[in-house]
Amino acid sequence: MRKLTNIFKGDMGIWMIFFVLSVISLVAVYSTIGLQAYSLPGTTPTGLFVKHVAIVIATYIAIIMLSMVNYRAFSRISQVGYVVSLVLLIVVMAITGGGRWIDIPHFGQFQPSEIAKVFLIVFVARTLTSNADKIKELGTFITLLLIIGAVTALVLPENLSTAILIFITCYMMMLIGGVNKKYWIRTFLALVIIGGLLFFVAYQRGSSKEGVLERSSTWVHRVDSWLHPNPDELSQENMARMAIARGGVIGVGVGNTVHARLMTQAHNDFIYAIIIEETGMVGGIVVFALYSMFFFCCVRLAWRCRGTFGSLTVAGLGMVIYFQALINMSVAVGLLPVTGQTLPFISYGGTAYLFLGCGVGIIQSVACDVIRQERAEKAAAAEIVEPQKTETV
Repeated sequence: MRKLTNIFKGDMGIWMIFFVLSVISLVAVYSTIGLQAYSLPGTTPTGLFVKHVAIVIATYIAIIMLSMVNYRAFSRISQVGYVVSLVLLIVVMAITGGGRWIDIPHFGQFQPSEIAKVFLIVFVARTLTSNADKIKELGTFITLLLIIGAVTALVLPENLSTAILIFITCYMMMLIGGVNKKYWIRTFLALVIIGGLLFFVAYQRGSSKEGVLERSSTWVHRVDSWLHPNPDELSQENMARMAIARGGVIGVGVGNTVHARLMTQAHNDFIYAIIIEETGMVGGIVVFALYSMFFFCCVRLAWRCRGTFGSLTVAGLGMVIYFQALINMSVAVGLLPVTGQTLPFISYGGTAYLFLGCGVGIIQSVACDVIRQERAEKAAAAEIVEPQKTETV
């Protein structure tokens, strides 16, 4: 038991939640991978499942290794990581003409926006910390906006939901980090108004296939389908609703899904709907509770952290994982239009699974430092108190 404790360092609550989510992932992916496997040439359900298991194991290894690193090192690493992220995002746009993935032989598809998501959050935490003495100045606010905006602008053309997720998370970090609230509120309102007007124009036109916003027609179609659903259409969204309705309170049993056999994205975007189909509302509530507990653990850890950089890093990484989970679950139950966001640590593994896992590893690195400091403080307090007790006796 002691050996296991030495390997799995950090916040045990976060470790337990991640373990349960990964177990749910293995069961859910095994149950839903069939149609996707048969639709791809040269693949089998077993082959794809084994690949997913390998990603999960690699994620565990990444978390363990990163938890052993002094979290302050990530501040310096984030500088290089941020630049590398920008280069990768530019490369993927140049190679694919605006796509999301780069194909790597014998590995699969690599999604640069996922690595950019983690590095940007850590780099924003570093920038906020290093500018603490001038955090209220307009220059600092603009610098942060440019840092966040560069990544957001490169991600946005082909992945609107990820761009919004990244921007909102980092923008919230700016508020937590202490930037001038007047600038923060005014900029937020301006962005909401501008974004709303742009979408209204795109929605009125119906589609746009010019320039970098050639996917705007897809965005408009998704919102239109959400606002005006066609119950007779055999779409992913409708099948997800039917799966949830079939699940009821306690579900039809693990492995007894029907709708996963008809959905191409049952193992990814709509895996939460299949979980509810098989385990009912009870299973859905459990999954939601796990993510909420994970976020609570991150908030508690950020509060306990003595350093600003560690606190902001944990808060940012905790937020992006929790927000992504909420978006995925909201899409599955029909509260939001389709976004393409996966369910963290449950959906079929890939770049997103691995690099969000790296985010958990960084969180655990901060947790290790917090635990060491708290133990040292308790030991120091005990040494002070003990002589006083001896004198009294």
